[in-house]
Amino acid sequence: MIIAIDGTSASGKTTLARRLAARLGYLYFDTGVMYRALTLAALRQGLSMSDEAALASLAAGITIDVTSPTASDGRPCTVLLNGEDVTWTIRSPEVDDSVSQASIYAGVRSALTLQQRRIGLRGRVVMVGRDIGTVVLPEAELKIFMTASLEERARRRLAELTLLGENVGLAEVERSLAERDRLDSQRTVAPLRAAPDAVVIDTSHLSAEPVLDLALDLVAKRERAAPAQNARDAAGRGERGGVEERE
Repeated sequence: MIIAIDGTSASGKTTLARRLAARLGYLYFDTGVMYRALTLAALRQGLSMSDEAALASLAAGITIDVTSPTASDGRPCTVLLNGEDVTWTIRSPEVDDSVSQASIYAGVRSALTLQQRRIGLRGRVVMVGRDIGTVVLPEAELKIFMTASLEERARRRLAELTLLGENVGLAEVERSLAERDRLDSQRTVAPLRAAPDAVVIDTSHLSAEPVLDLALDLVAKRERAAPAQNARDAAGRGERGGVEERE
């Protein structure tokens, strides 16, 4: 099964994706690591983050792969850039400062979408992002779109930042999230929106455990429905084959 999880910032989609993948034995794939890997490659080559053509060309020419963890160092997955393990290197402050700029370009997103699809179509994957169910893997058997109130998301993000030693106020965090929402939903390429067949989960008043339970229930329902759908598909192929044989 391919599971796509999209949603707004701080809605809990990353937490759900990691826990769901662990429970199912699936690959956890946060597509943001691909943009980080591209940014690392661009920095190494001395490219400007404002050079859209150069970044798009680079994105089309490199190979990024994401696999299950290959080391017991706390990583949720392993990220390979042209075969090199860059799982932790892409978390550097230099990459942090540049990745948002590198990810806005249509050519970059188009090239990396192809790489994301290559990995996602292997199956047994929980892929999380903002355009997975609508652009990257619209054929995913289960699509979940997560959201929560701005106030609740701001409280969650503030707690995370406080643990990291950041000294910011709630109002500042709310403004930052609201601006991210605006940019994500209004961008020309792959705007943030729920797929028509996505299950929308509002986590404003839900903790991580009941959200996981909801997702596991959805997975079980899809699994129960799959044999019946496969039988219908097989029957259809048999009918068409019979016509061809008679002809």
